[in-house]
Amino acid sequence: MDILMLGTGSAWAKNYYNNNALLFANEFTLMIDCGITAPAALHALGKPIDEIDALLVTHIHGDHVGGLEEIAFRMRFEFRKKPILFVPAKLLEPLWEHTLKGGLQQWEHETLEDFFQVKPLEEGKALELHPGLRVELIRTEHIPGKISYSLLVNDSFFYSSDMQFAPELVTRMVREKGCTVFHDCQLKPPGIVHAALDELLTLPEDVQERIYLMHYPDNKDEFVGRTGKMQFVEQHRRYRF
Repeated sequence: MDILMLGTGSAWAKNYYNNNALLFANEFTLMIDCGITAPAALHALGKPIDEIDALLVTHIHGDHVGGLEEIAFRMRFEFRKKPILFVPAKLLEPLWEHTLKGGLQQWEHETLEDFFQVKPLEEGKALELHPGLRVELIRTEHIPGKISYSLLVNDSFFYSSDMQFAPELVTRMVREKGCTVFHDCQLKPPGIVHAALDELLTLPEDVQERIYLMHYPDNKDEFVGRTGKMQFVEQHRRYRF
């Protein structure tokens, strides 16, 4: 499995694209989240939109779903394709009713299924999305009252999406499963809805060594060399695990 970050920026970063990713496995391309800047990031990479086989949504903030409208319209009218959209079952209604319906629906009868092959996902159950690519949704805390998920991929790679500091979970992923972890990080405290760097620095060194930091603000370079055993994920660099 390979992963390439379309962007590594926090929600309001301007020097970095939204924190979205492409996963590659056996000639299958899965986009993890599709934020406002995702179409521009694909263009900067020279990656045609119609080469994306499926998309997966972790939660419904704009930096994670704000680009879905453009993807949906272009796939439908430009490429005549209906890509797969994996959505946590509990997010199906709010994704359509609260986020996409106002822009996508042109006729009253249209639903999300007119634009995507919608595949609901249940949390806590590993599902083979494609041969060689198994994903399990893990419910994690982000914004109080808002449903959000992190991802366990192939039982060996943990992708936090956006989540508060959860040291027991991250430690278990590293020590019990041997995972590499891509973790969102707020560089200055307090973290509140994201793990803050000072919190992540309290993790044992053997855990830190398996953590790559993402979802950072524009002043990331000021923190190079100040992240303990952890290192930053670089956008548009392809990693193999």
